Amino acid sequence: MARLKHKLSEPPVPPERGVRAATFKLLLETAMDIIQKSGHIPSVAEAAARAKVSRATAYRYFPSRSALVTAVVDSSLGPVRKLASDTPGGRERVHELFVQTFPRFKEFEAPMRAAAQLSLEQWGLERAGLLEEEPYRRGHRVRILEHALAPLAPQLRPAVRDRLHRALSVVYGIEPYVILKDIWGLSDREVERTALWMADALIDAALRESEQKRPARGNGAAGSARNAASRNGNGARRAAPASKR
Repeated sequence: MARLKHKLSEPPVPPERGVRAATFKLLLETAMDIIQKSGHIPSVAEAAARAKVSRATAYRYFPSRSALVTAVVDSSLGPVRKLASDTPGGRERVHELFVQTFPRFKEFEAPMRAAAQLSLEQWGLERAGLLEEEPYRRGHRVRILEHALAPLAPQLRPAVRDRLHRALSVVYGIEPYVILKDIWGLSDREVERTALWMADALIDAALRESEQKRPARGNGAAGSARNAASRNGNGARRAAPASKR
């Protein structure tokens, strides 16, 4: 399957117990509340002030906005990232994934948008040489979709399989909401239905392309020999009249 070229951002490891665990949870919940209610990505200092925790303490747990947003998104989408299925059919498994996870995308739309926003902001800063924190790297959908597509792999040529994997990553996640809600004004339900329709269309196209590229039956060594013999025979028949002239 297709692979990412960068390492994904991983959330900070929370303390297991005691005051430190409680402080970590308070900061995380405060940041989540700010994002859910306003869509605004708080700085670590802002989250600390809202939680009434010192900045120095907050930065020990979350050294950057990247770390804070990574923790918020991980808290929101943890169950999605752990989702596994034993459904044997590839198309059915993709359907199952979309149907089970898009309602959670709707529930945590604000944190997912915030993550995309931070990624875009940092892309510009990084290009300008102004990025002063480690970049937030998204991409957990790659592994999630790889699991969903696994049953389809034997039916697809490797290049087509990888193209399908990448194409599905465009329609799985927050991006359909950004385009279909912000531009088209669709409801959450219609966003889910359209995304699933696109997934089906992509799977159909991949299967069709792989089927077209397969050699026809009988085109092995024996078939090639028959074709060669047929071509030679036709050539001999065509040449015969010339020898009589």
